[in-house]
Amino acid sequence: MLEPLLALDGVAFRYEEMAMRFDLSVARGEVVAVIGPSGAGKSTLLALVAGFEAPDAGTIRIEGRDMAGIPPARRPVTSLFQEHNLFPHLSLADNVGLGIDPGLKLGDEGRARVAEALGHVGLVGLEARRPAQLSGGERQRAALARSLVRNRPLLLLDEPFAALGPAQRREMLDLVNTLARERGFTVLFVSHQPEDARHAAGRTLFVEGGRILCDGPTAGLFTPPLPPALAAYLGDMPG
Repeated sequence: MLEPLLALDGVAFRYEEMAMRFDLSVARGEVVAVIGPSGAGKSTLLALVAGFEAPDAGTIRIEGRDMAGIPPARRPVTSLFQEHNLFPHLSLADNVGLGIDPGLKLGDEGRARVAEALGHVGLVGLEARRPAQLSGGERQRAALARSLVRNRPLLLLDEPFAALGPAQRREMLDLVNTLARERGFTVLFVSHQPEDARHAAGRTLFVEGGRILCDGPTAGLFTPPLPPALAAYLGDMPG
């Protein structure tokens, strides 16, 4: 049996009054959606994997390596958030180049990686523009390109496309799926929109109260009869 790319075993974390516990195994190349109500622990799950939070107990392994004590910058993980964190005074190419070297000391190989990433996300020709000259969707594409040049095997997306309309969200999720296939990424993405999971994820986790209550193939998870907790969350939302 192949070793999972990501494994959480008895990972415990307390936030205010909520005691969370996560057990999870994700295979290399999977695209997994994480859905659930606000405050359920979805973002905390990603923060624990990324190293922005430290678990009170349990182990997190990525590519078989225990991440205990490994800071976020040294983990084989790239995180992308709703706030794209592009620097307004830098060009698009320089913003992407920060993913390679924060000092922007890029040689020919580094500049080639930036150009390749911009090509992957459809931003060729916009290299000299600054973030204010880009649309919202283009800014998120630029942030995704910066993630690509880091070339880490695990990509964590915490609602980076939430501010986009439904059509642009689908477009960005399609792009993530394509890149995951082409580049061999494993992806966990948080969304408050169940249709995002249905559109883009082969597997979906439903998180509530700091626990993964449902975990399975997306098509099966959304096929009636639904698990009671998931049915209550979805309510009368359109299918």
